[in-house]
Amino acid sequence: MTILADFPPEAVVAEPIPLPPTQDELPSDDGEPMETQRHIMQMSLLIETLEYWLKDRDNGYVGGNMFVYFSMAQVRGEYFRGPDFFAVLNVPKKERKSWVVWEEGKAPDVIIELLSSSTARHDKTQKKLVYQNQLRAPEYYWFDPWNAEDWAGFVLRDGRYQPLELDTHDRYVSPNLQLALVRWSGSYREVNTTWLRWATLEGQLLPTREELVKQAEQHAMQAENNLEQEKQRVAQTEQRANQAEQRAEQLATKLRALGINPDE
Repeated sequence: MTILADFPPEAVVAEPIPLPPTQDELPSDDGEPMETQRHIMQMSLLIETLEYWLKDRDNGYVGGNMFVYFSMAQVRGEYFRGPDFFAVLNVPKKERKSWVVWEEGKAPDVIIELLSSSTARHDKTQKKLVYQNQLRAPEYYWFDPWNAEDWAGFVLRDGRYQPLELDTHDRYVSPNLQLALVRWSGSYREVNTTWLRWATLEGQLLPTREELVKQAEQHAMQAENNLEQEKQRVAQTEQRANQAEQRAEQLATKLRALGINPDE
């Protein structure tokens, strides 16, 4: 049997094991734009509102239309396209160029794809299988910004995606986020349509920046109105007090004219 000591020292050379690439070494842009402006706005609406929600929590990350790396085979095959939206809980809050599973230690908890005529079939089949079998994301949803009736939700059970049922409020409840995905008809960035939005389980929509500003303005206006009403109430009270004092003085004058000392 040959043992290591039988080799001359110069023959024993330890070859370094290559480490997997970091997010700084991996591509973060494939040069392919989003499908339409509506898709960009829908993605922004989901990201923007959930980011504000996470500000009140210790950790978590929200991303969209950025690469999610989960295996070296994916890197070698240059399969870089990431989901339109994803959220990860229990990770540090910091900026990322891409989401690298072997660096972060976990895959996204929630993934949402925004459908289009050119991507719908791929998102509903091949991408769904990738998220199920390779990434093993606990939750997967799709939504068509141009056709709000085309939406679905899935949760990973026993290694396979099982369809989520809409609850009695016609919404999907995220088991991980404990938030609801709802279809909301209204105006976002001056576009009036049906949007996919996050809401609390009590039915309160997670607000956008614009809505937060409006709420702050309304609160300030209400506070100003309350202050004005209080000033008016104080002025009315002072006026009534002055009138009462004048009537008392008039009565005292009449009593003195009758020879009665009002102070007694």
